Amino acid sequence: MASTVLLIEDDPQIRRLLRVTLPTEGFTLLEAERGIDGVAQNAEHNPDVIILDLGLPDIDGIEVVRRVREKSATPILVLSARGQDQDKVNALDAGADDYLTKPFSMPELLARIRVALRHAARAVGDAAAESVLTVGEIQIDQVRRQVMVAGHELLLTPNEYSILLVLVRHAGKVITHRQLMKEIWGPTNIMETHYLRVFMAQLRRKLEKDPARPRYLITEPGVGYRLKVD
Repeated sequence: MASTVLLIEDDPQIRRLLRVTLPTEGFTLLEAERGIDGVAQNAEHNPDVIILDLGLPDIDGIEVVRRVREKSATPILVLSARGQDQDKVNALDAGADDYLTKPFSMPELLARIRVALRHAARAVGDAAAESVLTVGEIQIDQVRRQVMVAGHELLLTPNEYSILLVLVRHAGKVITHRQLMKEIWGPTNIMETHYLRVFMAQLRRKLEKDPARPRYLITEPGVGYRLKVD
């Protein structure tokens, strides 16, 4: 089945470009010009990927990210003219998975969409022999893509889930930044290391009782991260 892309964008030229291009690449396209409509379409249609502009006519794209993340782990690719690092960090911190600056090349956008789809598929898992992993109070059901901590379910984005899954699989071992990024985004990853720190901070806020003094997600300065085993 064709993967569904939800485009939340008020620029008619970009909408027209993607309306022509994405179907020829095997994608089904849904469109929304306003943030509120995009949030509603995500809830109704459950697309595989969201492409989101930040400068929308009704609400800011960052607010769209937050509202989507309240109910959904759909991968979100921000496509914006805002190119400052702080804009990128703000979007990722709100729950976006990737960020591409306008003007953009169509081959790169398509590559980013494919990465998001692979990432989401990897997060769901392939029902491997040992489908449930447990470390301390953390339990991951790889078939359901469900994370429980001390009996409470966490709603994680695909990036957050993938990071935690890698660390749980290698519990007690130090995983370098490069190793972590390679496992999650592949050998030709397109993310920056400081984005990884943003995702880790988001994960700590959801997982740890005191993110400033983490019990599980330990930083090894200048090296990487380790899931602490009691």
